[in-house]
Order: sequence, then structure tokens, then C-alpha cells
Amino acid sequence: MTVAAEGSPPLRMTRARRNALLQSEPVQGFALISPTLLYALILLVLPILVVIAHSFWTQHYLTIDRTFTLENYRVALTEPIYRDLLWRSLYISLTVSLFTVVLAYPIAYFISFHGGRHKSLWLFLITIPFWTSYLLRVMSWKVILGYNGVLNSGLMGLGIIDEPSTALLYNSSAVIITLTHAWAAFAILPIFVSLEKVDRTLVEAATDLGDDPLRSFLRVTLPLSAPGIISAALIVMIPTVGDYVTPKLVGGKDGVMIANAIQAQFGKAANWPLGAALSVTTMLIVSLMAGATVLIIRTLQRMAR
Repeated sequence: MTVAAEGSPPLRMTRARRNALLQSEPVQGFALISPTLLYALILLVLPILVVIAHSFWTQHYLTIDRTFTLENYRVALTEPIYRDLLWRSLYISLTVSLFTVVLAYPIAYFISFHGGRHKSLWLFLITIPFWTSYLLRVMSWKVILGYNGVLNSGLMGLGIIDEPSTALLYNSSAVIITLTHAWAAFAILPIFVSLEKVDRTLVEAATDLGDDPLRSFLRVTLPLSAPGIISAALIVMIPTVGDYVTPKLVGGKDGVMIANAIQAQFGKAANWPLGAALSVTTMLIVSLMAGATVLIIRTLQRMAR
């Protein structure tokens, strides 16, 4: 009892002082401004702490070799895995370009020569699917080509196959199909523009001189629309070499491309010099391939004349 009696007055005095302090205007003002001030301090200090931590980690745990060397380029060109991935990427890119142009040309030709006053409407309908996310379009093809997907279900319903096929997905063919659809509009538009510039009187003159529609097309329309074909092929070929989302989602181990290896070097492997060497090597080879494609098409165009 004595201890409690002796300790009670200081306790009552402490509570009184605390209540008076909390009711004071400076403390209430600080309570109102403290969340905003704390949030601002976090936004200011957090990036500084990240930079300091990154600098500390780099200095103590990572060793950067700044010696000039071409070893990474040698690895990029001679290592079997990177060489095979590069050749596979070029093969897929050229195949996608060929299929896209072959599928896009008839559509562009129909719109240009038979679209009439509805050309704008046709072009609008062609671009509608591309309003959605690229990732969603790739995932939709994954659903279509999947083991229990739309295509397998349709083939089983028609009696063509007895059980779902596993050959439709996670291979190079799935990557080619998906990329062909993804880049179709980018091939249709330049071909359409090129066909719009074809002088219709030349086509009529060829018909009047005795050419049938096929011969007139091969001798007049196709050569004059060659610039659009070249543009479409390059527009499709160059980006598809560096695509890594589509192979990652629908390619599987048989559809991996060089861009996936580059992404891995800059990511999990943390080997940026090799990743940069792979990128530069791919860029140079694609540039040479694009130049060769232009020369070949122009040579064929001159031979057709």
C-alpha cells in the first residue's frame, strides 16, 4: 500500500502532462503533416539508398573486367548453341516474312482493285484485331493450338484425328503461325499503298493488247508493286528476328530464338558483354540479310521485264 501510494502522484502527473501536450496546437499540427512529410522523405531517401546499395554491391561483390577483347564475339559466332539459335531465328524470320507477304498480297490486291468506296472500311476492319495487346493475341494462339484447344477440338469433331495432337504447340511451327498473324496488318498496308500507285491505264492497255488477267498481273501489276513487297518483307523480317515473347510463350524448347538467349544474358546470367556481342552480331547479320533480300527482289524484278 505504501509503495502504491508513493507511486500514484507521479503517475497522475504524467498523464496530465501527456494530455496537455497532445492537446497543444504544435503537436496537433505535426500529427496532421507527418504522413505527407514521411511519404515525401521515403520517396527522396529510397532512391538514394538503392544507389548506395548498388554501388556497395558492385564494389565488393562484382568484378568488372574492362580489358578490350573480341572473345565474346568469338563465342557468339562459334559456340554451337548460339550459332544454332541464330540460324533458327533467321529461318523463322524469313519463313514468317514469306508467309505474311503471300497471305497479305491477295488481301491488299482485293481492297485496292475491288474495294471500291469501301476501301477505308476494309482497312479499318483489318486493323481492329491489332487494337488489343500483343501479349493477348499470342496467348489466344496458345489457346487455339493447345492440347485441348480450338484446333484440336475441331479436328476431333470432324473425325480427322482420334486424339489431341501435341505437334501444334511448343515448336517452331507454332512460332511461325503466331508471328505471321501478328504481323499480317503491317504487311498488308505497304502492299496496299504500292498497289494504289499502280496506273490502272497500264493494266487496261495490257488487256487491250491481248494479255489475259494472269499475264497482265505478272507483267504489269506485280512488278509495279514490288516496292511494297520489299517494304512489307523488311518490316516483318527485321522485328521478328528479335522477338522473344512469342517463342517464350508458344515456342517451347524447339522454338527458342536468339532474342531469348540475349534476354537471358542480360537477366539471369548477368553476362552483359556476351549479351551485347550477341545483339550486335544479330543486328549486323540481319542488316546484311535485309540488303541481300532487296538486291534479290530487284534482280528478279529486272529479269521479269
